[in-house]
Amino acid sequence: MRDLVRRVAVGTPSGRDRGIDGLRALAILGVVLGHWLVTAPVVDSGTIRVTSPLRHMPWLAPASWIFQTMAVFFLVGGWTAAGSHASALARGRSYGEWLGGRMARLFRPVVTVVVVWGVAAVAMLAAGADAGTVRALAKLVWSPLWFLLVFAGLTAATPLAVRLRPGWPLAVVALADLGRFALGGPSWIGWINVAAGWLVPYCLGASWARGGGEPTWGRRAGWGLAAGGAAATAALVLWAGYPASMVGVPGAPVSNQSPPTLAAVTFGLAQCGAALLLLGPLRRALRRPAVWAVVALANLSAMTVFLWHQTAMIAVTGLGTLAGRPLTGLHTVPLGPAWLVARLAWLPAFGLVLLACLAAFRSAEDRLSDGRSAEGRLSDGRSAEDRVAGQVEGCQDGALEHRVACHGARPHLHRGG
Repeated sequence: MRDLVRRVAVGTPSGRDRGIDGLRALAILGVVLGHWLVTAPVVDSGTIRVTSPLRHMPWLAPASWIFQTMAVFFLVGGWTAAGSHASALARGRSYGEWLGGRMARLFRPVVTVVVVWGVAAVAMLAAGADAGTVRALAKLVWSPLWFLLVFAGLTAATPLAVRLRPGWPLAVVALADLGRFALGGPSWIGWINVAAGWLVPYCLGASWARGGGEPTWGRRAGWGLAAGGAAATAALVLWAGYPASMVGVPGAPVSNQSPPTLAAVTFGLAQCGAALLLLGPLRRALRRPAVWAVVALANLSAMTVFLWHQTAMIAVTGLGTLAGRPLTGLHTVPLGPAWLVARLAWLPAFGLVLLACLAAFRSAEDRLSDGRSAEGRLSDGRSAEDRVAGQVEGCQDGALEHRVACHGARPHLHRGG
């Protein structure tokens, strides 16, 4: 382990902004823990349905304020994409070449999870499993993939995002909500916010890249975003009727996420401000080789974690049925604090199975990415530690893509596209 830490430290470019990697690692941790805590498969008479503890315990809504971290992904994604695009243009690459490379790295790893779960769904149905159960489990795995589609669209719009001020998409979100909530317009208007809502933090990140790789606004603006976004969100929740939960709640008449609401966007602005304030402390903390090695390895596996974390929870839920009785926190309706305590106790089991998924499927995704089999990569004679250190040293930029979080400190330091 010490040798791996040393190799990762040596293989990290000196100009790399480790704070960005830290933000992304915190964001992926929030997504994983959030899904594991607010998703509750319930086993009932041989079938499985999915509910949420937020539906039965609405007082848990503040937990969603911690674990809803998608705005941070888009903030960092806008920064890395804008810098990557500028670097590609400087090297004479066309927009099409740049975009094609990023789309390939973004979607290639998805092939594995789609194939595995497609086969699993067919096998379960052939074995006589309830169709509703299969649909519920597959939805748990596939529904988070909306993020990749939105991120791909915003990536394609990066040249526009670099020139666009965040206030414009924010105004679009406000007008869409005004139309559907205050003026009685059709509900489909809200789906404009899927692009406009996430374009707000993406544009913030792109404006960061315009500043040469450092935020152009300073800590005062970070405090302004955090305080202003939080105040606006509180006002919308308390006086405009928006839900307090920043994640979807089954059965709720309005969701802050499907599609995003103005409250979700202002909350995202508060998170972006907090992220800017965290950059300094994260950079200092990540100077420690052991801490940096953990964050670097988490970033290199972030796509696999994102794609397979729900599968890990489902696997533990399925194995738990072998007990012959419903297990609290795993199979039961989330009705009170006892369920929450039990669910927290199950998190290490989810994490262990996720590690198994990482071992099984990250190599498959690497094979899709570099065109070589596992045997081909092993035949180069390098140890696992050497290969990991090499990935850190030679990785390309991106945000929640294959080998995520690979970037330079400034746009002109980016390598690849």
